[in-house]
Amino acid sequence: MAFSLVEGIEHLLAAPSALRGLTVGVPPAAQRFREEPSAWTIVEVVSHMTDGEITDWMPRIEVALSNSAERTFAAYDRRGGFARYKGWKLGELLEEFDRLRRANVERLLSFKLRPESLNRTAVHPELGTVTLEQLLACWVTHDCAHFAQISRILTRYFGADAGPWKAYFSLLR
Repeated sequence: MAFSLVEGIEHLLAAPSALRGLTVGVPPAAQRFREEPSAWTIVEVVSHMTDGEITDWMPRIEVALSNSAERTFAAYDRRGGFARYKGWKLGELLEEFDRLRRANVERLLSFKLRPESLNRTAVHPELGTVTLEQLLACWVTHDCAHFAQISRILTRYFGADAGPWKAYFSLLR
């Protein structure tokens, strides 16, 4: 199955609403819940996703599309959003994510990518040569992975008191 730019863009546009839907009504204790000491909280996950809208996806897309002979991505600080958004409330983060994502998709659409554009390459500092198509597919996948992570956090937060029903939930075993 080949990556579909149209489907990818549809997901990217829907992601802020999906993220809001996953987190609506989540109590503050659940927003700060850690599955284990080194695990991220929901607020940290959303901070990371929001920071990526500034420092990861579009800068890398622009590198891949540039005509420069040197098309190497800058390293990405996965925890950079923790400092950038320190003290922000979840609702504020969701609004910022929505605003930045809409702007990024508008920017992406302004490139008027053609199928051959997806074959453009750049160099990832750890992974080596990657295509624009792989980068765009990763952007969509990144959203999905963090949605699953947030769902898992919530399952473990609320499921802690499920008693014998824990046996029915693989995420609680």
